Amino acid sequence: MTNPPGAPKLFDQAALRARLARAERSGAETFLLEAVCDDLAERLGAVLRTFNRAVDVGTPFGGLHDALANRAATVNRADLFAFDSEDLRLAPQSIDLAVSALALQFGNDLPGVFAQVRRALVPDGLFLAAMLGSDTLTELRQAFAAAESERDGGISPRVAPAIDVRDLGALLQRVGFALPVTDSDRLIVRYDDAFALMRDLRRMGATNVLVERRRTPLRRTTLLRMAEIYAERFSDPDGRIRATFDVLWLSGWAPHDSQQKPLRPGSAQASLADAVKNPKR
Repeated sequence: MTNPPGAPKLFDQAALRARLARAERSGAETFLLEAVCDDLAERLGAVLRTFNRAVDVGTPFGGLHDALANRAATVNRADLFAFDSEDLRLAPQSIDLAVSALALQFGNDLPGVFAQVRRALVPDGLFLAAMLGSDTLTELRQAFAAAESERDGGISPRVAPAIDVRDLGALLQRVGFALPVTDSDRLIVRYDDAFALMRDLRRMGATNVLVERRRTPLRRTTLLRMAEIYAERFSDPDGRIRATFDVLWLSGWAPHDSQQKPLRPGSAQASLADAVKNPKR
């Protein structure tokens, strides 16, 4: 499934590929990815079954290799950013496990990606993923917005529409997943200043790749003012600043007859009113 003809693309996939490659060449900063991959491995470890064929959807820097090494007989990779159409090239019912860490937030067609994964899973196959949510780097965005408004008279695009954790479950259901579960974690990382944070983001390959992003360099005075505002609004008593990473978790299963199913409306054998009137002693 691909974007409908004429649908706007929010993210510049060519720029994203180039920045991930640059980060890997220069020594990628992976502390956030490692934390998420460790959490994903723990969540996967709670699933008491074995998998034959797994696919990693877009996780940067091979981050999930260790987590999948002992959980699936074969592990392949579907590059979310290899094709502008976001065609994952997965055959129907070809895998029984799909995982992804910190990649899906850059997809231009998230429903389409979910639908492709659902189609590729065999019955009772599992999809488990983590992606960055809308509160990620909220402090940096606010500091940039204030500085650009003050010094440049306008704000350049830095914020892409992000799905809410509550909407993820509905999206999973809409494309056909059973037993959807979503939750979120918030990681707070501290830095000496805003420029140290920006250096880490560059080494993560996580700088702005919006199609409508500003293409000219920021003025030095704007950058310095941004750092001042960041320190004024979001620093701890020791002077270090805070950076928020909002991690959204989702899981869903390809439907199978063995799975627990909700009761059909009207199938209850006793009413709630009767239970309230006649509580068990």
